Amino acid sequence: MLQEESDLALIIAQIVQKLKGSTLYAQLERQAWASLQRPEIKLESLKEDIKEFFKISGWEKKLQNAVYSELNVFPLPSHPAAPPEHLKEPLVYMRKAQGSWEKRILKSLNSMCTELSIPLARKRPVGEQKELLNKWNEMGTDEPDLSLFRPVYAPKDFLEVLINLRNPNYENGDSHSFRTHLGLIQVPLKVKDIPELKEFFVELGLTAGQLGIDDSTQVPPELFENEHVRIGQKVLSEQDSAAAQQYIRQGSPTALRAELWALILNTSSQPEVLLCFSRDTSVLGHFAYNSASPPKSYIRGKLGLEEYAVFYPPNGVIPFHGFSMYVAPLCFLYHEPSKLYQIFREMYVRFFFRLHSISSHPSGIVSLCLLFETLLQTYLPQLFYHLREIGAQPLRISFKWMVRAFSGYLATDQLLLLWDRILGYNSLEILAVLAAAVFAFRAVNLMEVTSLAAAEAVLADLSTLKVMPLLQIFLFATVT
Repeated sequence: MLQEESDLALIIAQIVQKLKGSTLYAQLERQAWASLQRPEIKLESLKEDIKEFFKISGWEKKLQNAVYSELNVFPLPSHPAAPPEHLKEPLVYMRKAQGSWEKRILKSLNSMCTELSIPLARKRPVGEQKELLNKWNEMGTDEPDLSLFRPVYAPKDFLEVLINLRNPNYENGDSHSFRTHLGLIQVPLKVKDIPELKEFFVELGLTAGQLGIDDSTQVPPELFENEHVRIGQKVLSEQDSAAAQQYIRQGSPTALRAELWALILNTSSQPEVLLCFSRDTSVLGHFAYNSASPPKSYIRGKLGLEEYAVFYPPNGVIPFHGFSMYVAPLCFLYHEPSKLYQIFREMYVRFFFRLHSISSHPSGIVSLCLLFETLLQTYLPQLFYHLREIGAQPLRISFKWMVRAFSGYLATDQLLLLWDRILGYNSLEILAVLAAAVFAFRAVNLMEVTSLAAAEAVLADLSTLKVMPLLQIFLFATVT
């Protein structure tokens, strides 16, 4: 009990500290000062009167949404004396693997710069060094043009790194379940089984209404859709992020999706300077809870001197082949570039970064790969062993789906229904479940193939698949 109270106090203190530097905090402070002129604010009950003013004026709800948003991305509590790297990733071997991968990427980036005769950083006048670090978006033409750079690596290169990942403490196969795992991912992480997934995704059950199933032309709209839309409109009118996240677990009506996602992600409704993502230094903040670290470059001739170090790209994120697919689906929802960018940035720093960094997080790509393989080996063993025997390890096919969150593979309406659930459950685990469900759906055909190429051909086109029926059948009609 004392530990829980201590953890809660630590979380509250850290969130308060984070919010103190936000625009919302400044707005609340201005509103509090302005409220002092109001006749209902009395000196003898100042604190309670201002709280009541915030509640009536809607500022309390905005603060609640900001706190809820922080809680959704906040790392789990750790010991106060724990070093910062433990917040990024608690397992040493994961941190080392991520560090090695980053060195490999940076080497490729430097080779590319050499090939193009473009240095990553150039010397500027001393007075401009601070501006160089803080305002990359205002740089002159002497910095490298990002448009010249092609993606530094492909997802298949990243997969090979994950395949070679090992926990040195488990080299001898201490765990029975670990020894019997025959997939490509050989690290002992805890992933959910079907009963645990059923409990986690309970709102996706066969008895619950779902957009993606119960809004089909064969189902009268009065049975589910009309009421679901009405509730969605009420959620939006209340402007409650937590309620919106719960609501969207059953899918979002097309007309409400853009506003619901913005509410869940707590993006500002104020106009914002539109930055090139690679130059947006606010993205650097997510590295506090990302196992990755932004790559550094030094002014030529100043190697090792931190005052001459800069992050490159300025946002710290090196793109890979297919990276743009994280933003492409959002173009169907948002027509205003500034709003589209805000949503993409929040989706990236909350979810998508986990798909291309090495960590032990349940939504990290390592755990997703292990979850996918475990589900197949446990619940479709005949298919799993057949594909393994013919040299068609299932993960070599499904990895590209998961690392791009299925963007570019599913029809757009189905992809948005899938991303509804990612936001609703604040988890990427549904990607691994869907990948396993796709294999289950095509199992009969896959049992007849005799090569990796043939298996890939069977699974080449996912554009006709319906996401929600596949997920429901796999999770709730699977015998466990």
